Amino acid sequence: MAVFVLDRRGRPLMPCSEKRARLMLERQRARVHRLMPFVIRLTDRLIEESTLQPVRIKIESGSKITGLALVREDGESTAVLNLFELIHRGRQISEGLSSRSNFRRRRRSANLRYRAPHYANPARTNGWLPPSLRHRIDTTKSWVRRFIRWAPVSGLASELVRYDLAAVEGDERVSDNQEHAEIAAQEIRAYLLDKWGHQCVYCDSDRQHVQIDPIDLRTAGEPARDISGLILACTSCIARRAGRDISEFVTDRARLERLRNWTKAPQRDRAAVDGARSAIAQFLATTGLPVELASGGRTKWNRTRFALPKSQALDAVCVGAVTAVVCWRIPVIKIKCTGRGRYQRTLVNAHGFPRAHLMRNKRIHNVQTGDRVRATVPTGKKAGIHTGRVAVRSRGYFDVHKPDGPVTGIHHRYCVVLQRADGYSYSM
Repeated sequence: MAVFVLDRRGRPLMPCSEKRARLMLERQRARVHRLMPFVIRLTDRLIEESTLQPVRIKIESGSKITGLALVREDGESTAVLNLFELIHRGRQISEGLSSRSNFRRRRRSANLRYRAPHYANPARTNGWLPPSLRHRIDTTKSWVRRFIRWAPVSGLASELVRYDLAAVEGDERVSDNQEHAEIAAQEIRAYLLDKWGHQCVYCDSDRQHVQIDPIDLRTAGEPARDISGLILACTSCIARRAGRDISEFVTDRARLERLRNWTKAPQRDRAAVDGARSAIAQFLATTGLPVELASGGRTKWNRTRFALPKSQALDAVCVGAVTAVVCWRIPVIKIKCTGRGRYQRTLVNAHGFPRAHLMRNKRIHNVQTGDRVRATVPTGKKAGIHTGRVAVRSRGYFDVHKPDGPVTGIHHRYCVVLQRADGYSYSM
């Protein structure tokens, strides 16, 4: 895992290894600029005196987790410098909005003081996105800007859509170019797995390996031109079908009718995710750096070609055109969006009545919930050094959340703040 390096004026230099960063800190050639992710600032070098190499940021946007990778490309191989997984708060945001809406509705029905409802919301115009999707876009933008400040980024790559159907339907190169044919096959399979829920459409089984099966057997063996005519089925159901028409094989009329309706059904959820990816792509274009956009089918094809395990961070490495991948067995930094607290100081029960009150001041003894602290406890059951995210209490005894579990009841005089809260929690 590489360490971000800044020059004497705070401009980005090439990332270095952990050993090299430790030696520079011991020799007082550098200072700690940030802990998570670890960034150092040199005291004896400028960017004009350094040699830079091409570094790219790769992004793989998912519904819950966004994979980010910092790679160095030299034309022959792709060396992985850092891997990140950005965990979003989509469900928490939607639940919070629903709760606030219920509070407002209750106060209006009781004729209490509250604002009038917004029936015609002017914000929902072209380009409007739900708050959960907007949060995903904004956090991804924020971390891309941070990486550009910490590393000499020369290019960007991102997934635009989960599958590129335009690269499959009506493309005559499928039969001529073997590489293009393999990518098109991955695009088709990724689309069908999402559409049919990774299950056999005949028996709803997901225990067996599902295969692509055409609804109309007259098109079997031909290149895919109409993906709506393809379904997923397990090997046993394909064998039992034995060349029969689908209306003869499926005896359950309700299932047959539902199958025909699902064939033409659109994917609204996938369209929403693709819309978020399009917004991220538009932001990347405003950075002034070269941007490469690719589809999820190509990402999966690259990952299968290099035999990489499935993860969001490694999927980001495989985005776009990729040569041989090296140095990818490194720890992944997980960045979880936690927010910066809440304005509501009164907790309520399921019926909306007050049950407890939070502290009026968020900072206790100059420590706030979310700060990264190091607690050095000399004696007692909690003796030792505990480093992690802190949760403050008004009585002065804090909880330090470590990867192996929280340590509760640590007095504030043992805690030293290492990094202030920034709305995220970090783990390896």
